[in-house]
Amino acid sequence: MPPTISTNTYNFPLWRTSWRRIKRRPFQYVLFIVGVAIGVAMMVSIDLANGSAKRAFAMSTNAVTGRATHRIVGNGVSLDQAVYVNLKRELGYGLAAPIVEGYVAAEALGGVPMRLFGIDPFADAPFRDYLLGSGSLTDGETDLTLFLSQPSTIIISADLAEEYGVGLGDALQLDVAGSTYQTTVVGLLTPNDQSSRRAIENIIFSDISTAQEILRQTGQVSHIDLIVLDPTALAELEAFIPEGTRLETTAASSNSIQQMTAAFELNLTALSLLALVVGMFLIYNTVTFSVVQRRPLFGVLRCLGVTGRQLFWLIMAEAIVLSLIGGVLGLGLGVLMGRGIVGLITQTINDFYFVVSVREVLIDPLSLARGLLFGVLAAILASFFPAVEAMRTSPNASLRRSTLEGQVQKLLPYLLAGWVVMGLIGIFLLWLEGNLIIAFGGLFSVLFAFALLTPPVTVLIMRLVTPLLSNLLGAVGRMAPRDIVRSLSRTSVAIAALMTAVSVIVGVSIMIGSFRTTVVTWLNETLRADIYISPPTLTANRVEGALDPEVVQELLAWPGIARASTARTNRVLLPEIGREVGLVSVSGDIADGQRPYAWLSGPEEEVWAQINRGEGVIISEPLVLREGLSIPPEPLTLLTPQGERTFPVLAVFYDYASDQGTIWLGSEMYQAVWGDTEISTIAMFVEPGQDVDSIVRAMQGAFAGRQDLVVQSNQSLRTNSIEIFDRTFAITAALRLLATVVAFIGVLSALMSLQLERARELGILRATGMTVRQLWQLTFIETGLMGGVAGLLAMPTGFALAWVLIYVINVRSFGWTLQMHLEPSYFLQSFVVALVAALLAGIYPSFRLGQMVIASAIRQE
Repeated sequence: MPPTISTNTYNFPLWRTSWRRIKRRPFQYVLFIVGVAIGVAMMVSIDLANGSAKRAFAMSTNAVTGRATHRIVGNGVSLDQAVYVNLKRELGYGLAAPIVEGYVAAEALGGVPMRLFGIDPFADAPFRDYLLGSGSLTDGETDLTLFLSQPSTIIISADLAEEYGVGLGDALQLDVAGSTYQTTVVGLLTPNDQSSRRAIENIIFSDISTAQEILRQTGQVSHIDLIVLDPTALAELEAFIPEGTRLETTAASSNSIQQMTAAFELNLTALSLLALVVGMFLIYNTVTFSVVQRRPLFGVLRCLGVTGRQLFWLIMAEAIVLSLIGGVLGLGLGVLMGRGIVGLITQTINDFYFVVSVREVLIDPLSLARGLLFGVLAAILASFFPAVEAMRTSPNASLRRSTLEGQVQKLLPYLLAGWVVMGLIGIFLLWLEGNLIIAFGGLFSVLFAFALLTPPVTVLIMRLVTPLLSNLLGAVGRMAPRDIVRSLSRTSVAIAALMTAVSVIVGVSIMIGSFRTTVVTWLNETLRADIYISPPTLTANRVEGALDPEVVQELLAWPGIARASTARTNRVLLPEIGREVGLVSVSGDIADGQRPYAWLSGPEEEVWAQINRGEGVIISEPLVLREGLSIPPEPLTLLTPQGERTFPVLAVFYDYASDQGTIWLGSEMYQAVWGDTEISTIAMFVEPGQDVDSIVRAMQGAFAGRQDLVVQSNQSLRTNSIEIFDRTFAITAALRLLATVVAFIGVLSALMSLQLERARELGILRATGMTVRQLWQLTFIETGLMGGVAGLLAMPTGFALAWVLIYVINVRSFGWTLQMHLEPSYFLQSFVVALVAALLAGIYPSFRLGQMVIASAIRQE
């Protein structure tokens, strides 16, 4: 009976073999840890940045919402303050507080968007205790005397004031839509709890009248906060409020705003998961190499009585311990990366969704735990199959190095079948409509299918290139492809890892390039006017505020202008959908009859004539796709100040300025229904023969003393739009770069492991006359072949990835239809990146081979 290896509580010889292995071969285990760390870091950084932006907005919203349960809002731009007066006087409802809010900026406070919150301190006490609660106001200003008695006074956070060196009595200039207002700081808030202190850091408090003056809402309020705990009182309020207003819960309002970014956040998370997928290849590489290199040892241990199950748990335990180490390192790296990318994510949210200011990255324990869990699970999954292979191998087979490679060769037909099956599964998941998560599941299935295709394609290509390399390079040329096939279990995984990362570069590059080309074409078709005038805004794609009526009249009569179109931007609620979308009223055809359409009820000219006559509306494609509207769309019901109104849909136009949906209607109809005569933007067409730049300079000179309007030429507006686009995709470029770094490490891991495993073989070659130069040549041919195969496979894989991103993920996420734009440079770039990465990864192994001690290499252990 053979002796057995004890694994009781007091003796762990198996664990000691693992420890000795780690000390002898630390480099491979470092790569394992790095693979987990980078994958976890990318997940955590995206999660923390997204979460910080969401929490900053939620905390700010909760701070101003306070104890309010409901609010009365208008169906127009704002709400007449008479509604509040009647509510107090006629209904006698006491738990109500009027609110005026908007966004301003102050250079003295960093120039970032901040929420101006105008309140009535006497009515506000039941809702928010910042001003009247004990321990809130500092320096003895507890009676609010200055706040109530002096005009243009504000109160800010004590922490914010300390950060920027602002004190009591200091003048603070607020900027909104280019207009500046001088205010005085008369109070510094210091809430008792830390969360409230962070929540109000980006809020400026003022009284109602000051906020109305700054935000140009004289006689108007943004909404009326309510505390309603009795269903009877709720029914009375619903019956009392006048037509053109509505009662909604504060929770529903906050949730609808935060849901705007759901698709954006999910897309970033999915891209970060790609790095973890590539990291799984690296982990699989490392564990497989570790198993293969210890096969003789495992064979001896099996002969001595160690069971296959013990070997399985030995390998899995190693993977768990190493993944925990890598995960913890990844958490720290993720926090650092999160602080770096939170600005990019915040800027994109400000550009496309709503204003949010993130002053710090909040460390969420749940995000850290989720990242660590994903890292450990990925390592366990990647280690499972090598561990099972070690468990199922018989003792005598473990002593033969060729056993595993022989099994891999037999698996090639099954891998081809797996490619077909996984591809069909991916196509099926992508075919299913609706759920975005299922679509990403289909995307990953397609990627995995191409990974399964890597070993058969590698064998095929090696067989095809062997005669050519043999003729060109002789014996070394024959050895390189043969060695790749002989070590297919290791080389194919490294090639698959590199191929996956490079295919991400190809796919994302095609998607971004197609998006950019589509947007440029769209801008050329829609920005037909020569000059555009609008008020300055705090966000990139939303015009907030309005132009001075006197300025509008002067501009419309400007010499050299043939005609002009005006527009007013607003928000409108769609009762059937349950959310707000953008509303734009236009006078004339602001696109000069050239706007591209997805569907038209008639000729373009007739559609615009119908709009100007108030016979219907046109809606953007994202609204149709996101809400699943029919083509042609049914008449659309809007909640207006006069109640619900239904408008026929005359056309569906392509729009890439917003993914939330936009509705356009004629200005006469808008002014009649909404009662809003202000103008947000003017598009001007110059007379033939006039110089556009000269007119722009003349306008800018005439209004040089004013900061409440921006005059831009057509070309300037296009340039700014493209800059916003490029800024939006900056984070995507960073993610794909990190994925490539992980793949590079995977190739390096494969080469180092192959060098260690073939040390005796290469030592014999050196002893029989192979020179160091030939060893370097052999290594670089192998790495070049591996990189070349990865680059070739990355081309179709990247194309498939781009197709899914453009025609499935993008449509379901944002409702944008893009035209795929292919350039040879995308594919050439992928091949060069794969080849260069592989060749660079071969430098260190080649150097190590050059330092080989032949006697040590050929000595049998």
